[in-house]
Amino acid sequence: MLHTFRLSIILFACVTATGCALPRYDWILGQEEAANINNTVFVPADNFEAVWERTVDVIHDYRFPIRRENKLDGIIETEYKVGASVLEPWHRDSVGIDARLVSTLQSIRRRMFVSVTPADGGFLVSVEAFQEIEDVVGQPTNTAGSATFQDNSPLQRELSVVGERSRPSGWVPQGRDIRLEQATLARLQKAFSR
Repeated sequence: MLHTFRLSIILFACVTATGCALPRYDWILGQEEAANINNTVFVPADNFEAVWERTVDVIHDYRFPIRRENKLDGIIETEYKVGASVLEPWHRDSVGIDARLVSTLQSIRRRMFVSVTPADGGFLVSVEAFQEIEDVVGQPTNTAGSATFQDNSPLQRELSVVGERSRPSGWVPQGRDIRLEQATLARLQKAFSR
């Protein structure tokens, strides 16, 4: 028991020490590599409304807020959702322990695009999940220490004590999250098989 606890502490320290130096996994792919992976499921049904509502229910199971629904075009677009960490097992957007570990150590957000297209004998439902990683500029100048007055300096009449960042932090696209797409498709197949 004690040996397992020590081993887990050492493993956690090693992973934490690597931080952002974690390798890019093969399940996060760019547009060219992801084009070869099937992200569509066939749903044998004749009622578009039932297929649409069940698809929206599956998206809500992953706790993605819907940004836009267009039934005429058959498109569902979600808002960005911050990636679930190891301490949030009830969120399903980080698929796999390695994705949860990366989301724990780095700010990640995901977004999904789902399309429902009529086909012979049913509908084709396709899912695309995109992932972005936060690009933090660096140490902000408006820390708690710079926002307070110092005791050893004379009083200055400067009204803007808190500085601003030189440029805002941004998000760097990481390509498609294939694991999230495949998990969503499996959940859609399960939902439509009932």
